[in-house]
Amino acid sequence: MNRIYFDNASTSPLDPRVQDRMIDVMKNHYGNPSSIHFHGRHARSIIEDARKRIARTVKASIGEIFFTSSATESNNMILKNCVDYLGVTQIISAPTEHHCILHSMDYLRDKKGVNIVMLNVDSRGNIDYDQLSTILSSTSDKTLVSLMLGNNEIGTMLDLKLVSGICSNHDNVLLHTDSVQAMGKYNIDVNETPIAFLSGTAHKFHGPKGAGFFYMNDDNIIPPFIHGGAQERNMRAGTENVIGIAGMAEALEIAVTEQDSTITHITEIRERFIHRLLTEFEDIRINGNTEELYMHHVLSVSFPASPKADMLMFNLDISGISASSGSACSSGIENDSHVLIAIGHETERKTVRFSFSKYNSVEEADEVIEKLKSMTPVKPEFANAG
Repeated sequence: MNRIYFDNASTSPLDPRVQDRMIDVMKNHYGNPSSIHFHGRHARSIIEDARKRIARTVKASIGEIFFTSSATESNNMILKNCVDYLGVTQIISAPTEHHCILHSMDYLRDKKGVNIVMLNVDSRGNIDYDQLSTILSSTSDKTLVSLMLGNNEIGTMLDLKLVSGICSNHDNVLLHTDSVQAMGKYNIDVNETPIAFLSGTAHKFHGPKGAGFFYMNDDNIIPPFIHGGAQERNMRAGTENVIGIAGMAEALEIAVTEQDSTITHITEIRERFIHRLLTEFEDIRINGNTEELYMHHVLSVSFPASPKADMLMFNLDISGISASSGSACSSGIENDSHVLIAIGHETERKTVRFSFSKYNSVEEADEVIEKLKSMTPVKPEFANAG
């Protein structure tokens, strides 16, 4: 069976060019970057070249990019050290954020007494921008606004330029954006859209797992989260993952260079998939934005209740289709995810997130559509098609 991988928002396959780069580093540049001899200097040069390439993609200075093991580590470092060292006493966020943000805020509320404010979101997952402006205008507390650039479950994007403008009107506000899903897929310019912190991870744009980074504006310096040696200019202790960092820089540069053609390719897959879903099946709904401010590679599909609905993910898997459920399993009871709850998704319906990459095809989308016809109600005129 040839499997179809439609779960690229979870992780993406390694680009062969990235693999080649990593193998070269693995074989030929194995020195410790902290060593001052020949091998160490070569390893160091790879890291600094990667830093330069990543900084260029987000229009940052080289000294504002720091490497970590993941965006989860980066986000934890940013939130917790903003509280501990920059005097943040209030964090404004949204209930649709990634768990690494939500759980970090839980910790900061319970252990540090930080005031956590959750913005309202509409049925598409858009935050209430007016509410954000009102809250910031009515407080003098040092505040961190932490909002993801693109939602990993439903694909709705933040109007980062608008949020940056709102935050810039207040001297006591810092802005952080978790850009994991959008990095490499959309233009990010930290000069045009000022922010204090940004986080990303390689495996979402066809790079390796275990390599992440964050941007920190020079005006808002936080200390290390992991203590030990002087690596990463005293910002993160531990011998650097030279192989992963090299792969991450290669992957991001490729993603940015090929961004326009990738968007065109994935949009063709997405539009055909949506058209056939809405045309051929009963009561299909799309979660998240569909007209503007949405990520082209993430498609959250809400299926109607039916006798086979509870087995939808299982049936997709055994049919050779890898996708993600919009639900989480707890104690054997299937419940909607926190994101679906926040947008008011009807609990009797079942959501599947299909997410695409440059390695997918329209033919794969058609094959998934045909296989779905045995799993969810089909309109009568298409019941015997295919």
